[in-house]
Amino acid sequence: MSDQKTIQSDENIRLVNTVAWLVTLLAISLSLYQLYTVIKPLTALVQRSIHLGAILCLTFLLKPPFKNARKDKFTAWFVLDVLLVLAAAYCTFYICDNLIEIFERQGDWLTSDLVVGIIGTLLVLEACRRVIGMVMTGICLVAMLYAYFGPYMPELIIHKGYSIERITTTLWLTTEGIFGLPIGVAATFVFVFVLFGAILEATGGGNFFIDLAYALTGRFSGGPAKTSVVASGFMGSVSGSAVGNVVATGSFTIPMMKKVGYRPHVAGAIEAAASTGGQLMPPIMGAGAFLMAEFTNTSYLTIIKVALIPAVMYYITVLLFVHYEAKKFGLEGQPKEMLPRVWTVVKEGLHFIIPVAILIYVLVRNYSPMMAGFVAVMSTLAASLIANTIRWALDIRLPSEDASPKLSSGSFALKEFKLVAGALEKGAKSAIMVSVACAAAGIIVGMVTLTGMGLKFSSLVLDLSFGIKVLAILLIGGASLVLGMGLPVTASYIVLATLAGPALLDMGVPLLVSHMIVFWYSQDANVTPPVSLASFAGAGVAGANPMRTAFTSWKLAKGLYIIPIIMAYRPLLGIGKNYELFSADVWITMIVTTLGLVAFASGLERFCLRRATWLETILFWLAAAGLFWPATWADIAGLAALIAVILLQKLYKPTSLAQAA
Repeated sequence: MSDQKTIQSDENIRLVNTVAWLVTLLAISLSLYQLYTVIKPLTALVQRSIHLGAILCLTFLLKPPFKNARKDKFTAWFVLDVLLVLAAAYCTFYICDNLIEIFERQGDWLTSDLVVGIIGTLLVLEACRRVIGMVMTGICLVAMLYAYFGPYMPELIIHKGYSIERITTTLWLTTEGIFGLPIGVAATFVFVFVLFGAILEATGGGNFFIDLAYALTGRFSGGPAKTSVVASGFMGSVSGSAVGNVVATGSFTIPMMKKVGYRPHVAGAIEAAASTGGQLMPPIMGAGAFLMAEFTNTSYLTIIKVALIPAVMYYITVLLFVHYEAKKFGLEGQPKEMLPRVWTVVKEGLHFIIPVAILIYVLVRNYSPMMAGFVAVMSTLAASLIANTIRWALDIRLPSEDASPKLSSGSFALKEFKLVAGALEKGAKSAIMVSVACAAAGIIVGMVTLTGMGLKFSSLVLDLSFGIKVLAILLIGGASLVLGMGLPVTASYIVLATLAGPALLDMGVPLLVSHMIVFWYSQDANVTPPVSLASFAGAGVAGANPMRTAFTSWKLAKGLYIIPIIMAYRPLLGIGKNYELFSADVWITMIVTTLGLVAFASGLERFCLRRATWLETILFWLAAAGLFWPATWADIAGLAALIAVILLQKLYKPTSLAQAA
């Protein structure tokens, strides 16, 4: 009996080792494949399907179907996962092997197309359930049911309905569904920058930047998070890409935030909210800003001028949330003597600054984020290899006091090889969560596009506003969220400007202001669930739950929803009553709105100088409402309420946290 148990135990060990070896091989191959596709791009459907196929295989090999399902021995669950891996591999092979035929018979599908479409869609749903949870999976199922039962929907959202064949083949055999924009983003520069972060960490670069951030900002409350907000603003103002900004700056800032005590989903959300603001920050605001200049017959220089103040206000709001988060959870700074010296840190990790400088240079030179990530990966590997080689050579030649053996050239080469291989493996594993989330988001995107729900919603909101300006703006925000699920930011802006812009003009909103409102709201899909690509990217870097990160970033980015409403009622864009730039009423609006954002953030977080009591929270909300309301008497009342509550916070000290809760 004992021998039988020993044999069974040995078999289980061999099984675990085989799976681990397979995971390592698959993960390294995926990372190398992603780097290869940067320099030799493939057809979108092929490139994305191979990426997702590998991700699905890794998911089923690493993630158990249930918490108590054991994968360390030969059980029914293990057999199921092997079958799922084989199914994912076959569905990927089917696309690559029949690519031309799939393109030629669009709409005239074979039975095999239908079967592969059903299996592929079910695989994505199962991977989503394992990695993210039932919430996202449930949303995907609702979207598919809506597409199928269209004729039975309420009149406002009714449509002709689509067959199972049309739904599943659209999702799996076209770039309008699972292999659409979200997974396209994940399979290109998001993966490359996640890999960049993994290589930085493996080579010691992550610790270098964390130590450097500590040295520079460690004495401030929540310092790394505030550094993240400012850095993302600067980087986003140049790159014009929210998701690219998240993965570029997040590779440094998110580990910093986690190290000082920020929860992973909060760290990812802070980076996502800050990076989204980068698209609103001059001088480069994405392609939408150039289109705005054409649509409004306005010079791009004027667009930059009027966009600057609202963008700064957005970042003030994010900084307030970050500051309050740090204060609420006691993330205080450290004494200066306990922090590393800046020069010492720089001297020891100087070779890690070179890849960052190259990355910034490539981004500024308007190369694609994917190419920038590739250059960053290769330069980091080269810098690390050169630095380690120099250290090894010096260590061999210089005598040392200890008697530790010197590494031979073969041992050194093997050590460096293992370091690179480990980084490639970790990069692929880190990308599982964000890629699965984006694949699931593709189901929602596909159903929104197929049913025409996005355009239908955009036209409906205009009828539902009843001529009320603020209601129309809020409904446009809702339409932009739905459109953002299926369209890039620029396309979403174009559609909204075409459909919703005239309605705002009819309500008396100036042309430039109406387009700026639409442009701001076209960004909200980056940080608003259920499809929030910037949040998913931040979650991937932070190793956090994507939906939890998305909801947190949605809260942090509240300025994205409030500031456009202020634009419609006040001269916030620097355009006064007589269309004068930065007149007296413009400056008053800027000051009052900024104070209103302070009151709003304090009321939402229930924190300012300390935790707020319920009375203080109500006063904060009243102050925000008064300062936002477009009337002089409301401004005075709101300002009085804000002064009163700040004095109350300053002078009144609750005896316990329970009183303040």
